[in-house]
Formats: sequence, C-alpha cells, structure tokens
Amino acid sequence: MTDRLAKSAYSTQVYGLLADLTVVLHGGFVLFVVLGGVLVWKWPWLAWVHLPAVVWAIGIEWVGGICPLTDLEHWLRVASGVAVSEGDFVDRFVLWWLYPEGLTRTHQLALGGALLLGNLAVYGHWLRQRRPGLRAGERA
Repeated sequence: MTDRLAKSAYSTQVYGLLADLTVVLHGGFVLFVVLGGVLVWKWPWLAWVHLPAVVWAIGIEWVGGICPLTDLEHWLRVASGVAVSEGDFVDRFVLWWLYPEGLTRTHQLALGGALLLGNLAVYGHWLRQRRPGLRAGERA
C-alpha cells in the first residue's frame, strides 16, 4: 500500500514538473517566434527554423486554434492532480502573459497581424542588408 502511495506521489510530482517544463518550452517558443528574426541576422541558417515557427504561430492565432503545447500542459496538470485553474509559481508569474485573460478573437487576429508585420519588417531589413550594393539606403 505504501509503495502505491509513494509511486502516486512521485507520479504527481513528475507530471507537475513536466507541466512546468511544457510552460517554459511554450514560453520559449513564443519568444523565439517574436524575437527570432533578430537572431537570423547573426545566424542566417536559423531562418529555416524560425519562418515555419512564425507561420505556425500566425496560423494558430488567425484560425483561433489552441496550440498543442497548451493542451499538453493542461493534460499534465490534470494528471498531476492539480486543477488547471489552481496556481503555483509558474501559473502566477508565467502563464498570465502566455494566456492573458480577456483574449478575444479580435485580439488574436491583431496579434497574428502584428507578428506578420513585425517579421516582414525584420526580414525585409535583413534581406536589404545582405544584398550587395543596397547598403546604407542605396536604391537599385
């Protein structure tokens, strides 16, 4: 009986830790999508990873979808015995910016549009800097 309780307590902790790690991964993905274009200036090969991530994020926002990492995190929270609405450190200090209250469909569309415009500006500037003869404001 105590073995089962020990395994249960251990499983609860493992699922809780995995849920927290999923939130960190999700937050990292969001930051990469938002800021990754700047990293491409330093490491151009990163565009092959960043652009699909941006397309995915814009698509999720525009179709009103839910990221699979959100579903995974919720599943892990439930598996750990914690209700999704209950809060720990990660819930109180990280999740509020990842899942803001009052996020509407209009907000999602605006976020997707801002993400698209921001990345177009970053990549456009980066591409202009890479073209020979078009540096420092020169015209073709």
